[in-house]
Amino acid sequence: MGRSEQKGKPLHLKLVKNWYFAPLPPPQSTANLGIMGVQEFQILSKYNQWANRRIFDVVKTLPDDTYRKDMGAFFGSIHATLNHILVIDRLWSSRIMGEYHGIKSLDQILHDDLEALRKDREIMDEHIIRLTGRLTAGMDGGLNREVYYRMLKGGEKHVSPARHILLTLFNHHTHHRGQVHCMLTQSGVKDIPPLDIIFYLRENDEI
Repeated sequence: MGRSEQKGKPLHLKLVKNWYFAPLPPPQSTANLGIMGVQEFQILSKYNQWANRRIFDVVKTLPDDTYRKDMGAFFGSIHATLNHILVIDRLWSSRIMGEYHGIKSLDQILHDDLEALRKDREIMDEHIIRLTGRLTAGMDGGLNREVYYRMLKGGEKHVSPARHILLTLFNHHTHHRGQVHCMLTQSGVKDIPPLDIIFYLRENDEI
C-alpha cells in the first residue's frame, strides 16, 4: 500500500519523466481577481532599479567604441538600447500621469553621454518607485484606473488600466536588459552579475 493510500489522500505531486507537476485548480471566474498583488508591484519597481544599477556598473567599464558598437541587437548597440529603455519609461510613466512625454521616436537618443544617461536612469527609477507606490496605495486612481493614450506610431487610441501599463513597463525592462546582457557577453565581459529577481529578493531580505 502506497503512502497516499495509507493516508487516504492522493499525492499532490507526481513524478513524470523527472518533472513534477501539480494538479490544476478547478476552473473559476477570474473577473474579480487582480493580476498581481500590491506587494509584487512594489517589489518589481525596486528590483528594476537594482537590476539597472548592476547593468550600468558593468557598462561604464566598457571602452567607448564597444559601448557604441552595432552588435545586431534590435536597436543595434548597448548605447542605443539603454536609451530606448529610458524612452519607453518616459512614454508610459507620462501616460499614467497624464503629462506630455516629448518623445519623438522609439529610437530617440535622449543622452549621447553615458554618465548623463546613467544619472537620468537613476532619476527615472526613483520616479517609477514613487509612481508605483502611489498607485498601489490607491492614490491617483489606483492600479485599476483607466489610462487613455495614443500610440506613438500612427496615433491609434487605446485605454488600459494602470496595472497593465506597469506590467508592460517592467516586462520591457527585462526584455531589453537581456539584450544588453547578451551584448556584454559578446563583448568579452566575464563578470556580469546575475540579474534574476530571486537574487534581489535574497539580498534585500524579501524572502
